[in-house]
Amino acid sequence: MRIFELANRRVAIWGWGKEGRAVYQAIRAELPDLNLTVICNDVEAQIVEAMNDPRVVCNVHVDAEVLSHYDVVFKSPGISPYQPMVEAAAAHGTVFSSGTCLWFAEHAGDKTLCVTGTKGKSTSTALLAHLLRAAGKQVGLVGNIGMPLADMIDARADFWAIELSSFQTREVAASGVRPHLALVTNVIAEHLDWHGSEAVYVRDKLALLTDAKPHIAVLNAADAKLAKLTLPSSQVHWYNHPEGWHLRGNEIYRGDEKIIDVSKMPLPGTHNRGNLCGVLLALEALGFDARDLALSALAFKPLPHRLQSMGIKDGIEYVNDSISTTPDTARAALNVYAGREVAIILGGHDRGLDWYPFADHLLQDAPVAIVTMGAIGPRINAIIRRACEAKGVRLDSATDLADAVAKARAALQGEGVVLMSPGAPSFGMYKDYVERGKDFARIAGFDPDRVGEIPGQGVH
Repeated sequence: MRIFELANRRVAIWGWGKEGRAVYQAIRAELPDLNLTVICNDVEAQIVEAMNDPRVVCNVHVDAEVLSHYDVVFKSPGISPYQPMVEAAAAHGTVFSSGTCLWFAEHAGDKTLCVTGTKGKSTSTALLAHLLRAAGKQVGLVGNIGMPLADMIDARADFWAIELSSFQTREVAASGVRPHLALVTNVIAEHLDWHGSEAVYVRDKLALLTDAKPHIAVLNAADAKLAKLTLPSSQVHWYNHPEGWHLRGNEIYRGDEKIIDVSKMPLPGTHNRGNLCGVLLALEALGFDARDLALSALAFKPLPHRLQSMGIKDGIEYVNDSISTTPDTARAALNVYAGREVAIILGGHDRGLDWYPFADHLLQDAPVAIVTMGAIGPRINAIIRRACEAKGVRLDSATDLADAVAKARAALQGEGVVLMSPGAPSFGMYKDYVERGKDFARIAGFDPDRVGEIPGQGVH
């Protein structure tokens, strides 16, 4: 659905975060006289009312009856479509859309390069934009990485590098516009509170491939769920496969041809370096000389809050991996620092994910200490306690992040790594992972403002 099609319809914007504000601006720019309702909380209502837009009203109450009043509701990504009131309103005839849907409808025909995956999608998207810019192209770096698509409704670019969360992948299919290329790094259970089950999460994540039907699909052959896919409507390319782009130790190969040594690249973790193979394969599928562009990856600046080393104080290195929201990402973070003295901070909001594989991993690669916090802290503690006792790992709980940092620091006795890789969302403790990462920097004695925004967003 395009913006002009909203004329004379009853339209609501549900949520007043970044995406809600971006959708409002996009609609208002084209339809200045359209009456709009913003469904939000009391604090947000005060902000909306302060805009003094005579054609906007606020509603701080929402249920199926309220939603059914509108022809179209633009829903923020964090609001699950599987709530009974959403399903009831949809059955009544309300169309639920999003800023993602709106942007794709307005940009049909653009070279859209969509990137998703449970982990590695942000770095992969930023790498793709970085290398395309190195090739002299004007690229828009947008989406879940920090800049809502709706903010860029009127912008134009040679290519769009778009990060999509599992909340957004199904919206691309709903737009009716086929992406030019889709790159998927992996599919691991996450966001079960939003999706309702692992099966629905996987279905929604893979909707970018199965329903949106990209012209080109670039997939990780090492991921079991992706390896099972057949996509007859797409031209499929596989990476992390010995006949194509893959990683051998610290070196990237294309088949048997060594391309580049990535040991000195600012990309911590084998998973990040493996995903660079996917980015190079995507460039090759687009017709670029990926061998030549691979060297430009050496100048890539790593993203904040993703295994970000903030520095060393009193012999201890502090690593901010606030983006980590699953047990698998916390386990991957531990792997990066294998062989070093590590105290890891875990915990946050409990989404019901399985921590038993993490406990099993501790029997093979145990840190010096683990400090848990947040709503999920007691559950993690109970699950990993036996493994910690078997490996002599100091296990502690903390009342908040400051307490967790203090206990992790004390456990290291002046040498090692304090690694904040929570394996859980920040909800209930912080607004988002960015706020959590900045607070970690402050508590550890670093300038939180240096834990900055992701560079390169927008069109450059």
